[in-house]
Amino acid sequence: MSDTRGITDLGVLLRDMTPVLSPDPMVYAVTDDVPSGCLPFATVREPEGLTLVLTRDEADALGFAHDYVAALITLQVHSALEAVGLTAAVATALAEAGISCNVIAGAFHDHLLVGWDQREDAVAVLRGLG
Repeated sequence: MSDTRGITDLGVLLRDMTPVLSPDPMVYAVTDDVPSGCLPFATVREPEGLTLVLTRDEADALGFAHDYVAALITLQVHSALEAVGLTAAVATALAEAGISCNVIAGAFHDHLLVGWDQREDAVAVLRGLG
């Protein structure tokens, strides 16, 4: 298992975050369980159902309804889960540019989901933070 301790210094996180844009459109789908063979990027269990974040192609192949099409941007810096300010700085910069953002934190990286049509603008804004 890899060491999950990451960087906590906000200046270093912003300088080194290196946003990487996935080429695959992503969507949110709600279901009761993850279908056999489905490999979602992320899952969130809520009282209303299980939210899957997965590629649009996989959602379509599985017959999942979806409406919001997002671009996945991964910040390639190893951010500590206890780091303070990275999410706020990123969300504020994107909000000032009129770009909505949904954040998913993994043990090693932060992942942003922004509107598909605003993906290039979002990456430019994030690069400007460094």
